[in-house]
Amino acid sequence: MIHILLVDDHPSVMEGTKMILELEGDMQVNLANSAEEVLEIVNLHSFDVMLFDYNIGDTNGIDLATRVLRINPDAIILIYTGYEFSNHFNQMIERGLMGYILKTARREQLVTAIRCALRGEVILPISLVKHLRRTTLNETEEHEEGATSTVSDKEYEILKEIAKGKSNKEIAQTVLMSQRSLEYSLTHLFQKLKVKSRMEAAIKARHIGILADSDFIH
Repeated sequence: MIHILLVDDHPSVMEGTKMILELEGDMQVNLANSAEEVLEIVNLHSFDVMLFDYNIGDTNGIDLATRVLRINPDAIILIYTGYEFSNHFNQMIERGLMGYILKTARREQLVTAIRCALRGEVILPISLVKHLRRTTLNETEEHEEGATSTVSDKEYEILKEIAKGKSNKEIAQTVLMSQRSLEYSLTHLFQKLKVKSRMEAAIKARHIGILADSDFIH
């Protein structure tokens, strides 16, 4: 029997996924809906595979996975998310996760992902692989033109809020930093992207593949 821990704070998603997986006959799914509950469970029980939603209350799946891996360094953990988060790819791999799968995946894709993870294979949607290839090509071109390195996760969040048309005050509240700190971050971000304004930064980020068209308000 394959023992799976599914972590999500949406009851309907958890119950639906549990039902899908247990139809396989050799999979048993335990549920948790908070970081605290997960840490209690993994201290008492072991699981073959864990599926963590990216947004779990006031934390995220990658940070929670890091804490779980301190308890059990051999844990096999996949992010189970409802949206693409390609900008977190490096962080996910560096922290020791086995990859991620979208909640929109078909039943056979989800089941196959779990079985492949058990064999020690990294799980990545083809959409992410294509994005990484585009980003690599764009970064190569930008490097040849003298452009700078990839933005940090915090800068990525700031760029996404800029693309939504948010003011500096609104962005500062969203990313949990003071307005003065945000202004310092913007200055550093402009230097990285070799631009002079928020709008130029957002457009440049879209051009080099950091932001997608869907990130912009229409």
